[in-house]
Amino acid sequence: MRVTVNQIKEMKQKGEKIAMLTAYDYPTAKIIDEAGIPLILVGDSLGMVVLGYESTIPVTMEEMLHHTKAVVRGTKQAMVVGDMPFMSYHVSADDALYNAGRFIQEGGAQAVKLEGGVSVMEKVTRLVGCGIPVMGHIGLTPQSIHQLGGFKVQGKTPEAAQRLLEDAIALEEAGAFAIVLETIPAQLARIITARVSIPTIGIGAGIYCDGQVQVISDILGSYTDFVPKHAKQYAKLSDIISKAVNQYQSEVKAGSFPTEKQSFSIDESLLAELKLEEKD
Repeated sequence: MRVTVNQIKEMKQKGEKIAMLTAYDYPTAKIIDEAGIPLILVGDSLGMVVLGYESTIPVTMEEMLHHTKAVVRGTKQAMVVGDMPFMSYHVSADDALYNAGRFIQEGGAQAVKLEGGVSVMEKVTRLVGCGIPVMGHIGLTPQSIHQLGGFKVQGKTPEAAQRLLEDAIALEEAGAFAIVLETIPAQLARIITARVSIPTIGIGAGIYCDGQVQVISDILGSYTDFVPKHAKQYAKLSDIISKAVNQYQSEVKAGSFPTEKQSFSIDESLLAELKLEEKD
């Protein structure tokens, strides 16, 4: 059985910290799932760390569904959350419902995530009312970077902090089962976490959140364009991969790969029966 919404909520009530990671493909999802991570986000961050876009904004529904299907195929236990991309829910509640439904029906996800607080309350209510679990996302919302003026810490003034608190409360009232808090002061995250009864999942929001989420490429060190301040590199796969690729190329050029171990053979007597054409 997969992890359920109620189990995630109970983790907060029990004081059990929630570990969440992103995944974008079958083999990575399989590894994460077998490690026991309860929540896997197919984040629109794939636009940057997988597809090479400059931001998450160009990511389409078709791209998200493609990767969500792969992640679902690689998992058995984790709840898979599909990240609704830019303009897939902004126009209307009907659009939001249609596209969220695609994540569940076509993609096989068990929940969706969308950015915004008070501004998306009506849409969250609509989705939850139709049986689609919703994870909220406030603070630094990457789909709004043009309006926010870039990737900056949010909630640093009393007014901005109050708006984020109101956003969190609105999401809880709308029926969201959890809220991602991205790049906000740890003290504010602590206040929000204490104020709402649903789990808060932090990314650059300090230790006081009920859980943490990180981009898998950041913690594994496989994405080399930049490392966010909030990320800790638990490995440096870019160096390991580079070393392996260089060694492979050297062995191919030197003629030392493949060896007999990586080759297949046939009984020499069978070769004698081959009728080889003579060259002119």
